[in-house]
Amino acid sequence: MRRHAAVRMLLHDRSTTAGAVLGVVAIVFLVGQQLAVLFGLLTLMSALVDNSGADIWVLSQNSKSTSTAGDLPIRYVDRLAGLKDIEWAQPVIYSAAQFKLPDGTSQSVGIVGVTRPGLVVGPWRMAEGGSDVLLEYDGVTVDKLDLADLGNPKVGQVVEVNGRRVRIAGYTEGSRAFGPSVMFVNSTKAREITGIPADRCTNILIKLKPGVDIRRARAEISTLLPKTTVLTVAELASSIRVYNLTSTGIGSSFGFSALIGIIVGVVIITLTMYTNVLNRQRDFAVLRALGARQQDVFAIILFQALTIGCIGLLIGFFLLGGFLFGVKGSRLPANLPLWLPPAHVLFTFLMCFLGSALAMRRALKIEPASAFR
Repeated sequence: MRRHAAVRMLLHDRSTTAGAVLGVVAIVFLVGQQLAVLFGLLTLMSALVDNSGADIWVLSQNSKSTSTAGDLPIRYVDRLAGLKDIEWAQPVIYSAAQFKLPDGTSQSVGIVGVTRPGLVVGPWRMAEGGSDVLLEYDGVTVDKLDLADLGNPKVGQVVEVNGRRVRIAGYTEGSRAFGPSVMFVNSTKAREITGIPADRCTNILIKLKPGVDIRRARAEISTLLPKTTVLTVAELASSIRVYNLTSTGIGSSFGFSALIGIIVGVVIITLTMYTNVLNRQRDFAVLRALGARQQDVFAIILFQALTIGCIGLLIGFFLLGGFLFGVKGSRLPANLPLWLPPAHVLFTFLMCFLGSALAMRRALKIEPASAFR
């Protein structure tokens, strides 16, 4: 009886029901969209680290990000490679450079120099060509999403980076990082472009043997190289995100807008459900006059909140899925971690129940006689 009465009330006052559903849909989509872009940016910030295939990164002392790291003696690589727990250790060069555009102006790019034959921290997804193009002395890759910023260079075209001639050998797809466009190149050419000496590198990547405890290995490497920063992949990724959020405007601007979006979502959903209950006070009075108990009214209100929440979530996530599909492969990063949709669902239901609960006290105190006034 309760469920039947709740559905009949929702269908009877369609405008109120539609308004409540629309409010839930708007907030589910808007909050989800804001969070998806925020997590997309966070993923992009640590993309080079997350896709490196290494377990541990060694950087210069007090470094908080790969972009701010100084150089290291390359002899450290041989010292590390001799440790029994290490499968391989590879030097990497990461430095800023200037790409000369067809009109004579320059565009900042990030040069990632990788060592043959492993090509550690090389492009993890190619659109045209393979990673073996980096075996060529002057071959570089450009991501498809960055082509417009770089004057749309073609594969095989010769261009200048820091006054050095390089050849576009292939296109990457999604092998990008936060900030300037990333160009992958072999370490020899990277040294020529960036001016880093042959006996120096900016990062050393380490892959541990299977079964080795990463914390113990990290501590051992820190002891061996006390004047360096030794971080696991997870630690470095977290450090890069914190650095970018606190040292650039993105943390205060986009983070603040995401927070405001969540707060507005709480207010709108709560007020929507609150108004939804208040607009049906006369209906609840009629039910009380017909013999409904307070617990019956309570159950009806909760069922209505659950129904409106379910419909709003279904439509909202459908629109959110359309947004994620639409921006896939675009310059706008968007990513929803697996834990986020269930958390978003729980958050929405809590807000629906909270708004209904705030108005429930008034609904439960309704006198049956008020239905006849």
